[in-house]
Amino acid sequence: MLSLKDMVPAAQNNINTQFIILDKGKTTLEGKYKTCLALVADETAAVHFQLWGDECDAFEGGDIIRLVDGIFSYNRNNLVLRAGKKGKAEKVGEFCMAFVETPNMSEIRWIPDPSNPKKYVQDAVISPHSRIFPPVP
Repeated sequence: MLSLKDMVPAAQNNINTQFIILDKGKTTLEGKYKTCLALVADETAAVHFQLWGDECDAFEGGDIIRLVDGIFSYNRNNLVLRAGKKGKAEKVGEFCMAFVETPNMSEIRWIPDPSNPKKYVQDAVISPHSRIFPPVP
């Protein structure tokens, strides 16, 4: 299983990892589909996780999720992790998992690697923490 920090954005459609949901935003409708954004983390990094359809109601903060065959993609110019059509997200526990909130992989601007266009490298840190789910003061 990959750690979130090791998932430098690339043309990957087979990400297998495990993380905890720290916070979950409101469910909205995009066309006929429900969608919801969550802040998730493991012991190495945090990232925004896009939930679709029934996933929006299936998971809550504190849930530990195993993602199989997930993908990184861009949603409104922000990098997000999601299960996609072929992937599977399932709850495997709750509350007991070590995690960090920085770096947030969704708050980094990534650019194509000049030596390997299928790989991305960090260009700049947009924010040290999630701008969507700010840290509690």
